[in-house]
Amino acid sequence: MGTTLARLSIDALDPAAVARFWAELLGWQVVTETTGEVTVRGPAPRGAAVELAFVPVAAPKEVKNRIHLDVASATAEHQRSLVDSAVERGAQKADIGQGPAPWEVLADPEGNEFCVLEPRPEYADTGALAAIVVDAYEPRVLAEFWAAALGGTVVRRYPELVGLRMPDGEGPWLEILQNDDLVPQGRRIRPVVVTGPGADVEAEVARLSRLGARPLESAGSAERAARAFADPEGGAFELEEAARPFDRQGGQ
Repeated sequence: MGTTLARLSIDALDPAAVARFWAELLGWQVVTETTGEVTVRGPAPRGAAVELAFVPVAAPKEVKNRIHLDVASATAEHQRSLVDSAVERGAQKADIGQGPAPWEVLADPEGNEFCVLEPRPEYADTGALAAIVVDAYEPRVLAEFWAAALGGTVVRRYPELVGLRMPDGEGPWLEILQNDDLVPQGRRIRPVVVTGPGADVEAEVARLSRLGARPLESAGSAERAARAFADPEGGAFELEEAARPFDRQGGQ
């Protein structure tokens, strides 16, 4: 197994509160809560491919995120129920210039934008989280980077949107959406990719660099050592080494 998209690292003023919001909205579980970082995971097998890890920070969100989440619905009634549930838990309706649309745009209690989609057949097998959507100047170019980095497959290709599925076919789509109005500082949500077991980390760093990534300042937490990168359009992401079996058992 090669490098995989393991989770999204999401900055939060109150990680526990925002994690509870997302766990309740998606029907997922809070699985870890250490040194202020809180992780939410979907039920296996669907939705378990990507976790949401909420990381404590002191600064509030000030600009639009470059990445947002799309929540799946099964029926029109289910969509309305999800929207109502989100608002009851502290979400607010948001206007990002979408105009009349069959989906609903909201912001979670800390202002992170997300969409509750109308029923769509392409998301019938993703679980509660339909897609991770990344804004880009050139969707085709950025999609090629992520497809090569993760071994994903481009399944949909339009001028304004390119959609990828991961090799295992599990979890949400990764979608690259055309947007000329990007905010360089919008890095509160960052993909975290993890090397395959036994992989040479330095070789993986070199491979990602050849694909167009460039290093940023170091990242990570007390539990996880990560290397920070920018993708070819400047979007931040992190690379971690896969945990060895004895690491998970507390060995040295």
